[in-house]
Amino acid sequence: MRIKVTVGDIVLEGELFDTPCAREIFKLLPLEAEVREWGDEFYFEIPLRWPLDETATREVKVGDLGYWPPGHALAIFFGPTPLSRSGDPVPASEVNLVGRIEGAEALRVARGQRKLRIEPLDA
Repeated sequence: MRIKVTVGDIVLEGELFDTPCAREIFKLLPLEAEVREWGDEFYFEIPLRWPLDETATREVKVGDLGYWPPGHALAIFFGPTPLSRSGDPVPASEVNLVGRIEGAEALRVARGQRKLRIEPLDA
């Protein structure tokens, strides 16, 4: 399930994985949201209530997309977060791994942007 993520002038491509949680997120696309920042992580609430699943982890990499059940939020990891001890991001608590975006480091120049859009790549 290919996707496009737009934040300001930055446009990146990626994919949502073939998992039940990711498929439910894909059904919600396109999504436009007011983005929040937590270190080098963008996150935003989405209209989905989903529990942790078999992909749940606190070990994420730059470019990973995670669904965070406590905040009903989708998170895009593009660098260290306040809990990081290295260059890898660390979520506040476990997330379901739902996808990846390519070139996520480019989002660092989009910090301070307030709007984000995720849509199917062919939209």
